[in-house]
Amino acid sequence: MTVAVETGQWQLDATASAVGIRHRTMWGLVTVKGAFGVLGGHGEVRADGSAVGTLTLDVASLDTKNAKRDTHLRSEHFLDAGHHPEITFEARSAELRDDDQVHVVGRLTVRGVSRPLSLTARVTDRDAAGLTLDTEFGVDREQFGMSWNQLGMIRGLTTVTATLRFTRAAA
Repeated sequence: MTVAVETGQWQLDATASAVGIRHRTMWGLVTVKGAFGVLGGHGEVRADGSAVGTLTLDVASLDTKNAKRDTHLRSEHFLDAGHHPEITFEARSAELRDDDQVHVVGRLTVRGVSRPLSLTARVTDRDAAGLTLDTEFGVDREQFGMSWNQLGMIRGLTTVTATLRFTRAAA
């Protein structure tokens, strides 16, 4: 049985949320992990049960625990934080299915380049205070103009993981 989520405005609880990345580098021998320290977002659950919303990530807040690498990732070779300070995901449609699966269709914008992105999230917590969604999906960095690849060290997709806690927005 699918349990409906309350209609209205929802706000991302950034203190209870996390967005991370994982990418195999050095010809697949090393996994680089990082997390965005500053994120924001909001959404609306409509009367028909569908939802829309936006998630923003502050590019300068990406932390891989290596200052030199972080500076390079923020440079024009990769995320180009100076010209594109945010990564955004605009959920144009989100539908709850099978009680805990959410099918999301939207647009991901990185470095000023927008691409369609569909994903499945799972509701991992739902109570009177809010709900939590977990998802993991792959992104091809080259689709967003990030083709720098010294000596062919970087291959494959970047994995994005997200745990997003939403609470009812104050009226």
